[in-house]
This record gives sequence, structure tokens and C-alpha cells, in this order.
Amino acid sequence: MKRRTFLSLMGAAAMSGGLMLTGCSGGEQDDRKIIRIGHVQSQTHPDHLGLEAFAAHINEKLGGKYRVEVYPSELLGSQTEMVQLTQTGAIDFVVASTAIMETFSSQYQIFNLPYLFSSVEAYHAAMDDPEVTDPIFKTTSKAGLETVAWLDAGTRNFYTVKTPINQPSDLKGLKIRVQQSPTNVEMMRLLGGTATPMGFGDVYTALQAGILDGAENNELALTDNGHGDICKYYSYDMHQMVPDLLVANYEFMANLSSEERAIFDEGFEIVKETEQAAWSDAVAEAKDKAENEQHVNFLYPDTAPFQEAMAPLHDSVLSANPELQPIYDRIQEYNAEYAAQ
Repeated sequence: MKRRTFLSLMGAAAMSGGLMLTGCSGGEQDDRKIIRIGHVQSQTHPDHLGLEAFAAHINEKLGGKYRVEVYPSELLGSQTEMVQLTQTGAIDFVVASTAIMETFSSQYQIFNLPYLFSSVEAYHAAMDDPEVTDPIFKTTSKAGLETVAWLDAGTRNFYTVKTPINQPSDLKGLKIRVQQSPTNVEMMRLLGGTATPMGFGDVYTALQAGILDGAENNELALTDNGHGDICKYYSYDMHQMVPDLLVANYEFMANLSSEERAIFDEGFEIVKETEQAAWSDAVAEAKDKAENEQHVNFLYPDTAPFQEAMAPLHDSVLSANPELQPIYDRIQEYNAEYAAQ
């Protein structure tokens, strides 16, 4: 109830021309702008750690004008709701999936392509290349959004309640939660499973109730979100390496002075570096807990049959978005340079 009330107030404020909240300190009016950042992860997740480091940076450098507040665990609403609030300026930043951003710009489809990257090294090198990211990150300005940083979200893999996934045919007839994007729905069709798009916050209950047979995500979903309490098989098919995205309200960014923008850009690098530094340790801890406390079985199937099934999806996305071909080709250069071992 509290969350819905808060969202209603945010929506009303946005409709009336923007949300400007001020507080009182020592009985005096605080005229600093409160910068709100929302995300769906827990307070121990690398995303949150990165955002807290960003908040500390902005509060130190620009604390006379701004105060950054980070809201984890869907406190400001579902991810889709928070993206909409960022659009209107009711909040200022959100950590969003590429799947949601695909609904605002079809060019984001490239990041959702299964087996786009040959290795983690190729993935990181490509995502750090402005020639790869800038043409896509800048496509949502008319929608009121600007992607300002990418965050590591590891590899996405299938995990299921009862059925081990060792080959694509094992997915036949299974209802698998996927992110809410046409690319992910088509991925499941090609693999023979039944795609069930839904918000991340609803997945645990759906798994528990038997509405879903499984889902696909990184290892932290097993522990941070409790999915490993229900799903006992985690299969490293490694079908996607997709980043999380720090997305800003475009108008807020455009209205920053050049000096402020430089400080925010420093902050975006701090977010990325802090989050990525914490990622590998978080994955190792999650896997240890899932295996030894939740009793999840980790499987390592041959990924070749999964990759072969995905080839038509690459062709269809590139045919529908020919402007992505140069970016795709650039990624292939990184794939050749950093081939999987």
C-alpha cells in the first residue's frame, strides 16, 4: 500500500509539472534538489554499492545544490514504473534492463541478442567502446531518457524448478519467465520453450505458485531474490551477456552546467567501476550459497546447440534494423580479438 501511495503522489507531481521536494534541516529551508535513483536489487547487490558510491561523490562535490538518495528493492515501484517516472522527471535516475529500453528504441535489440559476445572480455571491451554504445544510448532523447552508464550483469542462464536443462529440447513445454521484450520472447520460441514475460518482482511468487517452470538470469537471482529456494537446477547455457543500464531523465542532464556535467560524468565512471569491482566476488558468493545452502545443482551443457538455434534471431534483428550492422560488425572484431578460451 505504501508503495502504491508513493507512486500515486509521484505521478500527480509529475503531471503538475515536476516533483520538487525539499526538506528542513535545523529549522531552515533546504533548497537543494533531491536526486532520486531507483532500482530493483537489494542493498547488498553490486548495483546498489555502485550507486551509493555515486551518491557519495555527488553529495561531496555538489552537496550545496543536490542531495542524492538511492532507493533499492523496488521501493519506488517496478522497473517499468520507475522508467516511466524517470521519463516524466518525477525521479531522476533508474537502473533499467536493455529489454525495457528496447521498447523505447529498437536499436537496443542488439544487446538482447543471445550469444552476441564470444567472451566476457569481448563483452567488456565492446561495452566500453563509445562507437558501440553511443549511437544506441543517444536514441532515446526524444522519449525523455538518456543512458549514462552500463553495469555488469554477468551471464544469463536458465534455471528451473524440476527439469534439468542440458539441451534446447529440454525447454519444450516449459513456461520460462523472460524479460519483457520481443527479442527475448522470440529467443524462447526458437529454443522451444514458452516465454512468459513479467516484471522481476513477480517472479518468486510465480515460481512458488507453479505458474512458471523456471526463469533465466544471473546467479544473484538465486540468492538475493530467493529463486534458488524453489529452482533446483541452474544451467550454464550462457545465452546472454546483457548489461544493466543507468538511465537518466534527459531534461535533467541537459540542464546541468558544463562543470556539473563533468562531475556527474566522473560519478558515472565511479558507478561502473565500483559495481564491476564487486561483481565477481558477488557471483562467487552467490554460487557458493546456492550450491551449499539452497542445494541448487549447477549444470554445464554444450552451448553449441543453443547457439545454432539463435542464428535466425541475429539475422532477423539486423534485417529489421540495418543501421545496427556497423555496430554488430564492430562487436565481431572484439569477438575475434577476445575469442572464448
